[in-house]
Amino acid sequence: LPSPIPCSIVQPVTPDLLVSPSSQDGDLGSECPEDRGNWTGRLDFLLSCIGYCVGLGNVWRFPYRAYTNGGGAFLVPYFIMLAICGIPIFFMELSLGQFSSLGPLAVWKISPLFKGVGMGTILIVSLVAIYYNMIIAYVLFYLFASLTSDLPWQHCGNWWNTDLCLDHHVIKAGNNTLPVNISNTVSPSEEYWSRYVLHIQGSSGIGDPGRIRWNLCLCLLLSWTIVYLCILKGVKSSGKVVYFTATFPYLILVMLLIRGVTLEGAWKGIRFYLTPQFDHLLSSKVWIEAALQIFYSLGVGFGGLLTFASYNTFHQNIYRDTFIVTLGNAVTSILAGFAIFSVLGYMSQELGVPVNQVAKAGPGLAFVVYPQAMTMLPLSPFWSFLFFFMLLTLGLDSQFAFMETIVTAVTDEFPYYLRPKKASFSAVICVALFLMGLILTTEGGMYWLVLLDDYSAGFGLMVVVITTCLVVTRVYGMKRFCRDIHMMLGFKPGPYFRACWMVLSPATMMALLVYNIVKYQPSEYGNYRFPTWAEVLGILMGILSCLMIPMGMVVAVLQEEGTLWERVQQASRPALDWGPSLEENRTGVYVASLAGSQSPKPLMVHMRRYGGITSYENTAIEVDREMEEEEEEESM
Repeated sequence: LPSPIPCSIVQPVTPDLLVSPSSQDGDLGSECPEDRGNWTGRLDFLLSCIGYCVGLGNVWRFPYRAYTNGGGAFLVPYFIMLAICGIPIFFMELSLGQFSSLGPLAVWKISPLFKGVGMGTILIVSLVAIYYNMIIAYVLFYLFASLTSDLPWQHCGNWWNTDLCLDHHVIKAGNNTLPVNISNTVSPSEEYWSRYVLHIQGSSGIGDPGRIRWNLCLCLLLSWTIVYLCILKGVKSSGKVVYFTATFPYLILVMLLIRGVTLEGAWKGIRFYLTPQFDHLLSSKVWIEAALQIFYSLGVGFGGLLTFASYNTFHQNIYRDTFIVTLGNAVTSILAGFAIFSVLGYMSQELGVPVNQVAKAGPGLAFVVYPQAMTMLPLSPFWSFLFFFMLLTLGLDSQFAFMETIVTAVTDEFPYYLRPKKASFSAVICVALFLMGLILTTEGGMYWLVLLDDYSAGFGLMVVVITTCLVVTRVYGMKRFCRDIHMMLGFKPGPYFRACWMVLSPATMMALLVYNIVKYQPSEYGNYRFPTWAEVLGILMGILSCLMIPMGMVVAVLQEEGTLWERVQQASRPALDWGPSLEENRTGVYVASLAGSQSPKPLMVHMRRYGGITSYENTAIEVDREMEEEEEEESM
């Protein structure tokens, strides 16, 4: 293969660096981030992170978790866990990505022994991407169904309805002042979801998927097509799409919120959502639920944050961005709770039942309860279309991140072969994941979706994040990591971040992991209990991502030479080419690791070559001085 065109800075150089001719043919791909692509606008990265973190979970999981775990009191453990677990791990991921300009696999040049962590991440993200796009397909289905003057889930009497169907419009028209017993009845929206959209009556369980629902299959194909077109040119295209998909949901959320709080009975729902029950704070379950909500809402461990940060310029202020995104995500979740529960309060008043009888979480809220509430409003198709369009935009930018993570991880491993064909490679990945997701479009597809949702990113993801945290702080070294951040941002992380990285974050996540294992409950969907073989399959799905870590260790050790302990030590050290990808950013200790660099004073050579001393070169001089002092202390 012909060698790629080198960067403008990789030219025959002055004798100071004594670059051998052979080094011109080295792996220049990692030294040319422009070949990888970069964010083209100032807000691309920030909006992509906001779009990635603010997803479907903010709308359908947070409000329900809040009201079941002490209402307003839940915000206390929520913000404490955000400070202990969320913000520090978020900043760590962004720092790793931006410092190295590498994806979730290649970033393990930091310690090749643990490359299996990156493999585990890719496996988890691939499984999540399969079922997450199916949820987007359901949203598209409802979006198209809303383009009508009369919503199809508004009344009973359709071919999919049963005798248990109870239409609230009929009750209201009959001026029935007595409370109606709805415990043994089913709403039209629930039957529309289960009997028409899913056609779940055609399947007896997870082992009997039944026929493919072609309307769902076409919606899934459309959602994959939309995702592919948006990531076609990598971050150059997805970075522009997020200007719409990350901001438009807020406009719709505000519209739904204003409409919700002006409804009769809205305050009943909001009071139910926010009334603090401080006795809940004595329960460990509430603290665990808060940590889980932070963990999954911010998307740490999925590689999306690391991937996005790898396309930044070297000195981008990710410290500021960390606080903007994490706090913005928390505020969005709280706002979404107001929008949801104000409508549920109105709905409970209309039906004459308590709020807790209409409140649900997950798909039950998005595809049953909220659509039913929409039918009670004037201009119901308009509000329904807005709600599902909001869910579509919320879901899409999270899916962009999952796909960009997979594509970036693999192309960074094989830059010469895959980077020039990135669009074709992205198409292959999208087609493969679409084909794997076809089972979700069958009549029993919901059972498979629940299985994937429960196990694909459960304890496996926690093991990945805990391992990453421990490797960076214990194996690579906290001092070295802080020094890297100092070199990149011009300041060192304070005691808050160091304490969280060293002790608080790993300890909290280990507690989460233990809690998840001890309190393990088999999956279920409604009244359906999954068979043993399905449970085993789910557990294996989670364990497989964990097994990638020891498998990666074996491969790394076999590639080294010497005794077993020597091999382990060598494999755990950073690779020779670990560090900033651009030569101009490799100041301080990293200059000496450049190909062909034999200068005794690499920093001075670097300054002569690239011009005068900037504030960042000053930082590099400080870092070098610190290292010399540390070496002197150790020798004494």
